[in-house]
Amino acid sequence: MTTSSRAELSRLGPPPVITSRLGADQGAQLLQLLEGMDAPGLQWLSGYAAGLASGRAGPAAAPAPAPTPAGHLALVYGTQTGNSRLLAERLKAQAEAQGVAVRLFRAGEYPLRELHKERVLCVVISTQGDGDPPDDARGFYDFILSRRAPRLESLRFAVLALGDSSYPKYCETGRVLDARLAELGASRLLERADCDVDFEPTATGWLTRTLDLTRETLAPAEPRAEVVPLRGITLTPAHGRDAPFAAEVLVNQRITSRGALKDVRHLELSLAGSGLTYEPGDALGVWPRNPPGLVTALLNTLNLEAETTATRDGRTLPLTQWLTDELEITRLSRAFLERHAAHSGGESLRPLLTPEGTSGLRALLNSHQVIDLVREHPVSWRAEELVQALRRQTPRLYSLASSQRSVGDEAHLTVAVVDYRAFGTAHVGAASSHLATRVAGEHTVRVFIEPNPRFRLPSDTHRDVIMIGPGTGVAPFRAFVQERAHVGATGRNWLFFGDQHRRSQFLYQTEWQEALSAGTLHRLSVAFSRDQEQKVYVQHRLREQGRELHAWLEEGASLYVCGEAQRMAPDVHAALVDILMTHGGKSRDDAEAFLQSLREQQRYQRDVY
Repeated sequence: MTTSSRAELSRLGPPPVITSRLGADQGAQLLQLLEGMDAPGLQWLSGYAAGLASGRAGPAAAPAPAPTPAGHLALVYGTQTGNSRLLAERLKAQAEAQGVAVRLFRAGEYPLRELHKERVLCVVISTQGDGDPPDDARGFYDFILSRRAPRLESLRFAVLALGDSSYPKYCETGRVLDARLAELGASRLLERADCDVDFEPTATGWLTRTLDLTRETLAPAEPRAEVVPLRGITLTPAHGRDAPFAAEVLVNQRITSRGALKDVRHLELSLAGSGLTYEPGDALGVWPRNPPGLVTALLNTLNLEAETTATRDGRTLPLTQWLTDELEITRLSRAFLERHAAHSGGESLRPLLTPEGTSGLRALLNSHQVIDLVREHPVSWRAEELVQALRRQTPRLYSLASSQRSVGDEAHLTVAVVDYRAFGTAHVGAASSHLATRVAGEHTVRVFIEPNPRFRLPSDTHRDVIMIGPGTGVAPFRAFVQERAHVGATGRNWLFFGDQHRRSQFLYQTEWQEALSAGTLHRLSVAFSRDQEQKVYVQHRLREQGRELHAWLEEGASLYVCGEAQRMAPDVHAALVDILMTHGGKSRDDAEAFLQSLREQQRYQRDVY
């Protein structure tokens, strides 16, 4: 204790808690005793007093915190639908609750120059389409795989891979990164875990084990003095993925004509009282209910009784409730196919599960629902077995077609109803049919907000935006135009839209024409593929307008693409490369590099599915 601090204590006198217990005279004597002690003695006394306090603290005292590890956990996520972000944020919260410092990054924002300095790195990443990384992770992924990646002998790492086992290159991005980090000299904190669409069972155990091993790795070699910061209270939203809000249906309107090949719906849902907020570019998560007719047909095909109970994850429910609300029956998974093939009578399916059967497996998973499989390859299932074998229901994400600043406590959706015939019977999609059959004023839908920070309007409202959204991919651009009008953005807005027929499938045609008249939409380029003998798609319109589109990009415009991932998005990307080569004089490699630079600047953003 310094001379000045001792003098200050003498001036102030003993604290009230001392004088109330000992009296003023004894309190003063205690201060005199403290003044006579050296620094080591005071430190010992401090620890002794803290020990007494912990033993006498009473019910209001918190337990002593675990030792805080030295260093930090670098946590990087790459996501297309938000699941990787959800899991990364969960790990961050759990780690910080145990005193582990965490630096959380979206993959596109991770400072690659710092990679060689990391001690512990955890990557949570999904695979898009047929083995590709998410758009927001492309730069991170390419760097790790490149010759520029540093040696990482001092790094320990863990990878959680998310994917869909119906694709041959299931969890490919996570597998490639896991192998490459090891090749660069890093050592695994634990083995990679691969998660299917129903990711919770695998992810939960991986998160727990990762956190335990991270604490061990970062724990200080010797005991050290610890300062425990006061933590603020984190307010958890009342409604989210695991606690959806029952949103009343306000409007359910078909916006394609009766003669159209597709039934597309515009829905308006009330969020009043939910506390839910969103930004343009975010998605609305919808928990579907399977069609009652499909549930009944599956039960009849398997000769199972609706009220038979079954138990899973500690919950016992009637079979009809499992099949309606809890389990996936409109999408066939590899895991269920494997279980079905293992039953007597399913032998003919087993060749599909070999490496040589990959193409046939993919075709089957794409074309068949669960009921198609059990009809074509009948086997006997018990209720308990069926409930264990089916994949858990997962929410569907729909791009929000509204700006909350414009519509208030509402959320608008643009939904294409999945409705087709196959194998001689009608087939529907779980979520789209559920939404299409909701009656305004009578029904509710279980929803939550799924933020999408990688699909955002530019903060600079003077910047021009180019929006490419064929079909229901136009939904977020309705929100963009509403938002830009509401905030008075001065940048220009150019929309490319396409569908099959102008007359029956020009989604929101009246709104776009009104926006053009009002000056909130400056250019509208459309392509209707089947209105002429030669099919015309949005990528053709891009090439036709290539010179001006290139000029907009050169002047700083931001570029957005939303819609189907397998064909549309690659075709649009190829058209952009051609435009840069034709009108920008770039080589193909330079054009690709330019688009990658736009990604890194968040001027080329895609929301594809």
